[in-house]
Amino acid sequence: MKTYKIWSINGPVVTVNGATELTMMEMVYVGHRRLVGEVIGIQSRYTTIQVYEETAGLRPGEPVEGTGYPMSVTLGPGLLGNIYDGIQKPLRALAETSGAFLPKGVETPSIDPQRLWDVTMKVETGAAVTGGQIFAVCEETRAIEHRALVPPQVSGTVEFAAPDGSYCVSDVLLRVRDASGALHEVCLAQRWPIKTPRPARTRLPVTKPMLTGQRVIDTLFPVAMGGAAAIPGGFGTGKTVTQHQLAKFADADIIVYVGCGERGNEMTQALQEFSELVDPHTGRPLLERTILIANTSNMPVAAREASIYTGITLAEYYRDMGYNAAMMADSTSRWAEALREISGRLEEMPADEGYPAYLPSRLSDFYERAGAFRTLSDRDGAVTLIGAVSPQGADFSEPVTQNTKRFTRCFWALDKNLAYARHYPAINWNDSYSEYVPELTEWYTEHAAPDFMENRTRIAAILAEEAKLAEIVKLVGAELLPDDQKITMEAARVIRVGFLQQNALDPVDTSTPLKKHYRMMQVILHLYDLAQDALARQVPASVMIGSGVFDKVIRMKTQTPNDDLSPLDALDRLLDETFAAF
Repeated sequence: MKTYKIWSINGPVVTVNGATELTMMEMVYVGHRRLVGEVIGIQSRYTTIQVYEETAGLRPGEPVEGTGYPMSVTLGPGLLGNIYDGIQKPLRALAETSGAFLPKGVETPSIDPQRLWDVTMKVETGAAVTGGQIFAVCEETRAIEHRALVPPQVSGTVEFAAPDGSYCVSDVLLRVRDASGALHEVCLAQRWPIKTPRPARTRLPVTKPMLTGQRVIDTLFPVAMGGAAAIPGGFGTGKTVTQHQLAKFADADIIVYVGCGERGNEMTQALQEFSELVDPHTGRPLLERTILIANTSNMPVAAREASIYTGITLAEYYRDMGYNAAMMADSTSRWAEALREISGRLEEMPADEGYPAYLPSRLSDFYERAGAFRTLSDRDGAVTLIGAVSPQGADFSEPVTQNTKRFTRCFWALDKNLAYARHYPAINWNDSYSEYVPELTEWYTEHAAPDFMENRTRIAAILAEEAKLAEIVKLVGAELLPDDQKITMEAARVIRVGFLQQNALDPVDTSTPLKKHYRMMQVILHLYDLAQDALARQVPASVMIGSGVFDKVIRMKTQTPNDDLSPLDALDRLLDETFAAF
């Protein structure tokens, strides 16, 4: 490839003077150390390049070499269980060769090129294949079967198909002759541009929730499998903790966790926890179905943008195999800040709070890659996006949060007051919402209970009534409320503490199945109905509250095993006996 010379350097932005043959979005190697960069601007007088690695020590006059292809990632077996930086450099392999500090310009294969995989072929010589078709399978981990795909742009007749056996990712397993006569070689691994969505046959309607084991989410604010959700919250409200819980207990097949611009100690904790955790769905280590992308705050700022696209591309790859993938982005605010910094160095006209005018379109492009699809292999797969947002001062009116709300249909607003009160997940039920509820109602009715959504509506109504009464309590005090309102406030406390709050350190309460959610709602509403009947019989609210039955219902969340709900039946009988005695 033709090489050029660096003209100027401004942080991660490098310019090449004069006309070039480089193209927009082309991946380039910058300097003698071959730092990875991408062309982001072309004018007649100069070309602008964004460098994804630290540019300290780079000098004008050093070479810039084009590659002829866009910024891409390697896709193939060996991704699961791996830890990458924002441009898919394997951090474990780099640590073994370079120590604790990330070297610059080191070209290390993203997937181990020497590892052999036991491959079973699914096509034979003479067969017709199309892009996206599964041509071979191998065991990537004990939990996940890797389904090797014909690249989307390749189709034709198979002139050579390798026999079953052990192969590395670069071995040629197929030779395909297309309609124009060109011959294509297909390996286990392939490359794909990170900013180009992988094609699918059609987008499907979302009809199933992604169950997370978190009651406030699965019951009140569910996210669809293939949906997009935002978790906004200020510092210390539990964004990372919530995403860790979702990554551990969500019923997605594949988890892609992206730490984008987060503190190094948080990512270290995440890496340690994921390495030690046992997957509750398979009984195997959680890393066997997880990919971690660590792009910490002390890494090059430009790589934050790449890390988000790298993560979604890896998730789409497993979606194309027919898996349900979930991607956790923590956090998109750091990504937006990187866009703002690069935009400032490019001297672009700033918009709200200094962010570039194209911030909404970038967020839209990212969240639109979520969805449920019929893939090119005629399987159903989905990518669910969970994006954390870190507004400064917990100000939800700032541009990143507001624009994220435009492109996501599920909003889990974290509340610092709940977090400081040790109420986790600290999702505020008054400020949060889910627009997926109408599409998921049929699924809940069929798979949970016919009256599941009715009970959910009643629970939400009690919480909404409590929010109204809270304003009155601030003025006159709870003692002056009439008895019916005191019962409403007490029932709401049971819902908040006994249902919505979960203890991540309790093996029973950290994650609960949907059938337990339903039975817990039934018990709470049964208590509320009994209390209303007792009020009609002139039983004072103070007598009912003083009996301790409300606190007994609160304790059911930890005293009822997830696989044995009989204690809830006993609690129902206890409630009947207690209120009959009033």
